[in-house]
Amino acid sequence: MGYKDLKFPEGSTFLVTGGAGFIGSNCVEAILGLGYKARVLDDLSTGKQSNVDLFIDNPNYEFIKGDIRDFDTCMKACEGVDYVLHEAAAISVPRSLVEPLFFEEVNIKGTHYMMEAARRCGVKKFVYASSSSVYGDEPNLPKREGREGKLLSPYALTKHVCEGYGRQYSLHFGLDTYGLRYFNVFGKRQDPDGAYAAVIPKFLKMLMNGERPTINGDGMQSRDFTYVENVVEANLKACLADSKYAGEAFNVAYGGREFLIDVYNGLTEALGVDIEPIFGPDRAGDIKHSNADITKSREMLGFDPDYSFAEGIALAIEWYKNNL
Repeated sequence: MGYKDLKFPEGSTFLVTGGAGFIGSNCVEAILGLGYKARVLDDLSTGKQSNVDLFIDNPNYEFIKGDIRDFDTCMKACEGVDYVLHEAAAISVPRSLVEPLFFEEVNIKGTHYMMEAARRCGVKKFVYASSSSVYGDEPNLPKREGREGKLLSPYALTKHVCEGYGRQYSLHFGLDTYGLRYFNVFGKRQDPDGAYAAVIPKFLKMLMNGERPTINGDGMQSRDFTYVENVVEANLKACLADSKYAGEAFNVAYGGREFLIDVYNGLTEALGVDIEPIFGPDRAGDIKHSNADITKSREMLGFDPDYSFAEGIALAIEWYKNNL
């Protein structure tokens, strides 16, 4: 269960791209907690210095400010690294409909640069963030690897292309890659601000400020909300996965299904507030229902998520109460 007992070779060095971001900083915290070295590559465009300031005094921590769209920077970051956790990405479906060229640059070119740099530097494992958005309009639940539909956004397309490159680098170039299809991750240090903020932190901040959040659509869309510690576990276990599974992509979720209106009502109840939401239009490019089959991750990665939605949301609420 979990990742606290995982063992890597002594002195192992991890590179976490996007390490000042939400998922990245949680991965860094876990790596340092296990006693290994963590190097962060982040341009701080969306990541926050405050997310990594708590690691500054740790002798195993190193920070490189740089952009994954610069190949020399990628090479410098990968020198002497055993494992790469590639979390750096442009992540918003709606934003990808406004800025498709930016998503191409960051997610496809940036990821390709990182894979090539990792290959040249002899990295053992390259674990990268994919997304449940690659399932597109495939209607069946739960979502299962190998059963994908038509892609619904430029963001989804970029993640699909990254998976294709992952397969090629494992097949032809000797780099063990593992794609992790994240399903609606939430938890501590997730940014509640901005036009493209994720729904749970945005709802929490607005409710705590006595404001009325907007729910896109009727609230009956469903998601497999996944606490961030489960995602950290998947990343670290992928670094220990058998090479025969390299080139594959894996669902990373709890395997549950929550309707957005129920999540909203649960948050108001937990916070002790009575605030009616505003119902807005559906978001372009969104998938209506999302729920993961995590059988493949269990069998090939040993993934066994510790935190249910209820457990995770209680921890998230506690964190936001203390940090907003």
